[in-house]
Amino acid sequence: MSKNDSVASEVASLPSNSSGSKQINYDVNVVDVESLRPDTDSLENNVFEKEANLDRGLKQRHIQMLSLVGVFGTGLFLSSGKTLYLTGNVGMFLSYLFIGILVGLNQLAMIELSCLMPVTGSYIRHGDHFVDGAYSFALGWIGVYQHILPSEISASALVMGYWSDLNPAVWITVFMVIIIGCNSWKIRFYGEIEFFFGCLKVLLITGLIILCIVMDLGGVAGVDRIGFRYWKDTPFKEYYTDGSLGEFLAWWKAAGSVVYAFGGVNAISFYAGETQRPRFSIYTAGKRIFFRVFVLYLLTVFGLTLILSADNPQIADTTGDSTGSPFVIAIKDAGIQGLPSVINAVVLTSAFSAANMGLVQTSRNLFALASKGQAPRFFLKTNRFGLPYWGVLVSAAFMPLAYMSASSSASTVFGWFQNLTSANLLVVWIAIDINHIGLQKALKAQGYTRDDLPYKMPFADYAAYISLFFFILLLLTGGYANFLDDNFDISSFFSSYFVIPLFIVLFFFWKIVKKTHHKKSEDVDLETLFKDVEANPETIPPPNRGWRIIKYLWE
Repeated sequence: MSKNDSVASEVASLPSNSSGSKQINYDVNVVDVESLRPDTDSLENNVFEKEANLDRGLKQRHIQMLSLVGVFGTGLFLSSGKTLYLTGNVGMFLSYLFIGILVGLNQLAMIELSCLMPVTGSYIRHGDHFVDGAYSFALGWIGVYQHILPSEISASALVMGYWSDLNPAVWITVFMVIIIGCNSWKIRFYGEIEFFFGCLKVLLITGLIILCIVMDLGGVAGVDRIGFRYWKDTPFKEYYTDGSLGEFLAWWKAAGSVVYAFGGVNAISFYAGETQRPRFSIYTAGKRIFFRVFVLYLLTVFGLTLILSADNPQIADTTGDSTGSPFVIAIKDAGIQGLPSVINAVVLTSAFSAANMGLVQTSRNLFALASKGQAPRFFLKTNRFGLPYWGVLVSAAFMPLAYMSASSSASTVFGWFQNLTSANLLVVWIAIDINHIGLQKALKAQGYTRDDLPYKMPFADYAAYISLFFFILLLLTGGYANFLDDNFDISSFFSSYFVIPLFIVLFFFWKIVKKTHHKKSEDVDLETLFKDVEANPETIPPPNRGWRIIKYLWE
């Protein structure tokens, strides 16, 4: 009997419940697995095999804070001003609320998948396992293309323009050197840096929310009480045409741009192969997503709409070199001295942190592709720190693209990269939903239920379908303005839609070359995944008592 047959026979012998679905017994002796590699050597076609080369240096607190760092980035601190100017004060809040709900639903699906199959590259490897190898190939290389764009390095140069008139190329060089240095050591070093920046962001966000309330209620000397004045004066703005249709078009255009602001949320599961207790860490971080989005993120956006009018001329081009963050604009208009520079400094850490994350995710994308033979195998090589150094080097080689900011307006380049990244993000989120639907179908076809999963998220079975519909709609209509009278712009059209033909070309290229087939639900290898859950139980630390609010922010 082959090893694979042995595994299949063990799983086939599991008891069934009254409905006929198989029951997985997770009642096993628990051991400390913080430094343990997956013990699945007895399995052929092992989906976890290559993970053993990576260093599991990320702890739960790192993953928790990485998810926070990913959400609170330059999309909120920089481009939110342009969104406010485009759609109005109420329209801006509703656009962030709408995208936030969709992203939250999408993450429910991602968490279930990643807790069952915690691997580096998450959705890329999931696509190969549950859907099609060609589909995975296209997703992986689009992921490389997405993260390799140095949009956040351009944003860093943009923020530095608030204090200095030096050529952006100087600051781009400085940030490139620092980021490459941060990615030349163990993954834990990267985790500690992001943990520190995450703590700064928690303090900044909390302070901003309090400051917005104080300013709105007239608590700043010389500033009248604002209340909901701006919500009444400029609730919605129009685009292209008058009336309700114009207001909807403006809001929909703004919603497409808000996608960029949620770009780092996938970090929760992306580093699963380098995380201690990956299933528990991903599940715990995932549970905090809705809290962080709806309490911290939306309260911050809400506060901005209270203290800054959509008609403020300074926010018409908030991605310009000297205007800075819309929060800084509001604080300067209130006559508060010193604080704008402090906020811009933390905004700078957001840009740096996002650029740092981009290099890490590019190298792990290449690692995930190489693990399935979809990229050169040298990307699997790691040094003594467990670092996939070839991926880091290739990613760093594309960082000089940020020098475009030196020859063109930093705001223009930032806008190009933002549009490209938004379209790519939609493809990634669509893929996560499709992967989860593939998981659901495989469970049903093979006699399992979602109750058999190591962790089950509420509403995840419906969440994937709902978010999938709207993400496809956003992707197809993201550049709709180019089809209106005399509005066509080649750079806008390219950045909005280039990812679609790119995906099609990559998909059919790999399908023709490798003759891949769509995975039938009954052929998806669930046995290996369930056996890995049993073979590698994870210790669950005792819950912290007291300070619940702090726990939700810190952990």
